[in-house]
Amino acid sequence: MRLIIAGYSGSYPGPDSPASCYVVEAHGFRLVLDLGNGALGALQRYVGLYDVGAVLLTHLQPDHCADMSSYYVARRYRPSGPPPPIPVYGPTGTAERMAQAYGMASCPGMSDTFDFRNLQPGWLEIGPLLVRVERVNHPIETFGVRVADNNSAVTYSGDTGESAALVDLARDADLLLAEASFLEGEDNPPNLHLTGRQAADHADRAGAARLVLTHLVPWHDPKRVLADAGESPYDGVVELAAAGATYDL
Repeated sequence: MRLIIAGYSGSYPGPDSPASCYVVEAHGFRLVLDLGNGALGALQRYVGLYDVGAVLLTHLQPDHCADMSSYYVARRYRPSGPPPPIPVYGPTGTAERMAQAYGMASCPGMSDTFDFRNLQPGWLEIGPLLVRVERVNHPIETFGVRVADNNSAVTYSGDTGESAALVDLARDADLLLAEASFLEGEDNPPNLHLTGRQAADHADRAGAARLVLTHLVPWHDPKRVLADAGESPYDGVVELAAAGATYDL
C-alpha cells in the first residue's frame, strides 16, 4: 500500500501546497481522501483523473472538498465522453452540498457523475481496501479514517481536536497522518484542531509507527509545529507533510 500527499495545507491553499488531498494506492486501486482548494491540479501529477476508484471526503469544509466542483467538470465534460460514475463517500448531505457549490439543483445534481454514499461510523469495503471511519472532534460532522489491506494500515485524522476515536483508529498503524493546525502555548479554542504535541501524543497512545503532521496552516512556521511534536514522549518517526511525498507501507 502506498500513500501520496498531493496537498497538505490547512484552512486554505498555501504557497507550497494546495489544501488537503491524499491518495492511498493498493492493488491497482486508488482512493482519494479529501479534495480541497486547488488540489485537483496537483493531484494530476500523481494520478490520472480517470484512474481514481473512489473519493472519501472527511467533512464538508472547502479546504477538504472544494475541488469536487472542478473534478465534476473534468469527468462530466471529458471530450471522449464521461467515464462511469465513481463512489464518493462523505458526511450526510454531501450530494446536496456539492450541487450547491456548483450552483445546480440538488436533483439530479452531480448524480450522473458521482455515486454519493453517506458515511456512517464503522467498517466498509472500498475496492480492495478495508476502511473504518469514526466521528472525530470537530464542530461539524467529521470522520477520521483508517485504511488497511492485508499487510499495512494508514490512519488519517481529518480535522479534529483531541479525540479518543482517533487513537483507536490509529492503533498500531504503520503511519498516522494527523492534523497539526495549532501551536502550543497559544490560547487555542477547544474541540477544533490539534497542536503538533497533541498529534504526537495521539500517535504515542496508539502505538503508530510513524507520524506525519499535516493540515499545516500557512500563517504558522511548520518548524514550530515539528518542535512542538518533539515535546511529546512519542518515540516514533515524526515529520512534516510535504507535497509529493510518498510512503510505501
